[in-house]
Amino acid sequence: MPNDLVAALDIGGTKIAGALVDGDGRLLVRTQRPTPARESAARMSGAVDDVLRELTTAPDWDRVRAVGIGSAGPVDAKAGTVSPVNIPVWRDHPLVAGVRDRVGALPVSLIGDGPAIAAAEHWQGAARGRADALCMVVSTGVGGGLVLGGVLHSGPTGNAGHIGHISVDMDGELCPCGGHGCVETIASGTNIARHALAAGWQPGPDGDATAAGVAAAARAGDPLARAAFARAARALAAGIAATAALVEIEIAVIGGADVSDVPGVSGGSGVEDAAEDESAADSGGDDHAQRVGASAGRALPVFGRGDGGAVADERDGERADAVANSGYQRVIAPDGDVDGA
Repeated sequence: MPNDLVAALDIGGTKIAGALVDGDGRLLVRTQRPTPARESAARMSGAVDDVLRELTTAPDWDRVRAVGIGSAGPVDAKAGTVSPVNIPVWRDHPLVAGVRDRVGALPVSLIGDGPAIAAAEHWQGAARGRADALCMVVSTGVGGGLVLGGVLHSGPTGNAGHIGHISVDMDGELCPCGGHGCVETIASGTNIARHALAAGWQPGPDGDATAAGVAAAARAGDPLARAAFARAARALAAGIAATAALVEIEIAVIGGADVSDVPGVSGGSGVEDAAEDESAADSGGDDHAQRVGASAGRALPVFGRGDGGAVADERDGERADAVANSGYQRVIAPDGDVDGA
């Protein structure tokens, strides 16, 4: 029997997902559980065990040759530990060791979910064929990863490109990471909903006070809901512009259910416009500054998509790291469109 599959495990603030993935990125098995992020470390580990149990009892498990973990960060890929900002019950949690205990002799690799997303989009998605890209997801938090010179740049600990913790408001509110005014404090789904409620937005008849409820109201034209998403778009644009000024990315890809079909965020237009405004404001009319501003967002394509998925990243010949991500189902679904453009 061929060992041609990779097991993928995605640790996020909303859900823990798992999949068995083939070399073309097709999901043969998929499962998930809600994330008990604020209950206890034991409940978190139990949810991971439940996902792994479904994978290891699947008929195709004998074909698995490696296990890859993409986790909300920060992570320490060398130590195999995770301390996700949005999962306070896990601090320096030995995730890799725990997974190894359950999968036997299979190699297990860990990376931040942002770099995992970047690997996915560069492999089969909207960043395919691009040498320099920022790929990010907006969900419970805001994560991101970088492809530079055609190669995934995850950094020594697996956290590089974490755009959610770029400060875009030095006088802004305190972030759990210790910074002030981080992109995540403004643009995550959790904080979009919180800001909308604080501004006076009222949920609809279904009582949905989450970002999904705000998104539905925004699509229906509710001005407070639209303002909450426009505020998020400006924060995302500021983070993208800052990143582009540093590394001259060619494209920014934004994924996650909380940006799907939302006016002012999805489809790229709202963030592109905000990025253009951001870079123009930064330029102050100076010719040199305008050139820098242009590289930081004026002509930068922004590609948006929603929903969730899992992919396998096989970026070096001797290692296959499976990475389960949120935000990219449409790219990699077995019967779906794999054209990221």
